[in-house]
Order: sequence, then C-alpha cells, then structure tokens
Amino acid sequence: MPISATRSRRRAEPVTGVPGDPPAEGASERPAVAAPETIDGREVRRDGFYGGRFTVFQPKGWGYRSGLDALLLAACFAPATSGRIVDLGAGSGVVGMAAAERAAEATVTLVEAEPVMASLCRHSLAMAENSALAARLSVAEIDISARRAEREAAGLMDCAFDLVLTNPPFHPANHRRSPDPVRERALSAGMPLERWLAVAAALLAPKGRLVTVLRADLLGGAIAALEPRLGGLAVVPVHTRMGAPAERILIAGTRGSKAPLRLLPGIALGDADGASTPLSREIAAGTAEIAI
Repeated sequence: MPISATRSRRRAEPVTGVPGDPPAEGASERPAVAAPETIDGREVRRDGFYGGRFTVFQPKGWGYRSGLDALLLAACFAPATSGRIVDLGAGSGVVGMAAAERAAEATVTLVEAEPVMASLCRHSLAMAENSALAARLSVAEIDISARRAEREAAGLMDCAFDLVLTNPPFHPANHRRSPDPVRERALSAGMPLERWLAVAAALLAPKGRLVTVLRADLLGGAIAALEPRLGGLAVVPVHTRMGAPAERILIAGTRGSKAPLRLLPGIALGDADGASTPLSREIAAGTAEIAI
C-alpha cells in the first residue's frame, strides 16, 4: 500500500514509554516529507543509520524499532564479503541494509514474517536515498518455521547463502507481554530456538558462515543447536557496561569447519558510567569490524 501523510486524531503512546518516542540507539531520526507519515495505516518514522548512509522506515509508537543490536550484528563480517547474504527475522531491515552498505559486492535478502514489517522493508528500499543499495536488496515475506517447500517457494533455498545474519526474537518467556501484537511477535518467535537456528544453518552454502546475537542466557541452547550443524563456533560476550555481566552474546559458525569452539574476549558498548565506548561509536558509524 502507498505511503500517506495524514493528521491523526489521536497520537499513539510510544510502546517504549519514552516521552517523544526518540530514535533507537544507533539511529537518528530523519525529517519526514510530511508529518506524520503512515504505511498500511500505521504511523512511521524515518531513521538514518551510519551517519545517514541509509534510511529505514520504522514503527512510531507501535511495534519494535531496531538500533545498536542490529548494527552490532552487521559489524561481524568483513566489508570484502561477497556472494549472498540473508537477514533472518529482518524486522524493519536494519541488519540487512547495513550489510548491503558494508559489503558492496554482496546481494542481501531480508526475510520477515510479519506483513506490516515486510511492507516497511519494501517501502524503505523504494526510498530515493537508498537507491544505491536497492538493486542488491530483496524482501522475502515468509515465516521461517514454514515447511521447506514453502521457504523455497519464497526464495530461501537450502545451501544457497554465503552469510546468514540473525537477531532472533527470543525474549524470556516471563517477559512483560505487550498489548501490541506486532511488538509481541517481534519479541517472541513462537518456535524453539533450536528450530530457528537449524533453519538458519540449513541455508548456508559449504563454507558459509552464520552470525547471531542472542541474550547471554541462551548460550547453552544455542551451542547445543549449532554444534551438530556447524564447526569453528566462536562466542563473544557483549557487555552493556564495562565490569558488568554480559547481557548479549555473539555466536558465529562455519558450515563444514572442523575447528573447535572458541571463547573470545568480550567487548563493551558502554564504560563503567554507561557512556558509549569508542567501539560502540564505531559500530554506530559503520566503521567497526568485530573479529569473530
């Protein structure tokens, strides 16, 4: 459906509870052509990333907005990467578009099951400011828990991708459930983590790599799911603050590798006072490359 600019009678309250619904960390809000803008009847905002090198439509006052976690994942491969990249659970498409910006020789598929979020991705690719990237990006609207034949019909062929990037929606089962169904589905996959990672691994071509960012408490389940399928697993703890327990983990693995698991040094996105570290700023700018 087309983008429209309308005056809504009642402004929706931000789901984040933050007054003014500010940009997600790592993003900057871009001026709208008219305010407010809507897509498929929902209010949206334009968020710029990598200093404005690409822009995405993101939910405004509903759903889930991508920020620094997405850019963290996109920093985990070399800019010289070529071939086919897939972003599983793309949301508004930040990971995949960041990957396309970083890897100029690669094509990227954004995979999203939520129709309204897939629509946001398509509208983002149609923006004039993303014209340099759009030819190398595509959107596949498919639930990855679907049968293999359905996934293949949507273009997700097994053994077809050189790099799989995924930030799965696995928040704790006891998390505060959102009354917004789009946000709730962005936080809870409705399928086991093992199944999600099994599909992700199956998409890899020989020597292809998978990189995922997860909550730290999911480490055991993720390793159990990936070890039978991938080798050379590497784990990087991600600390929100220096000296605090890691809240996130990055895990990477390679199809066909026989290398043993490695636990690599952790990284910190904030100093002891919570201020951004130089690495965090480089991730937000698109200049970091995390060795994993």
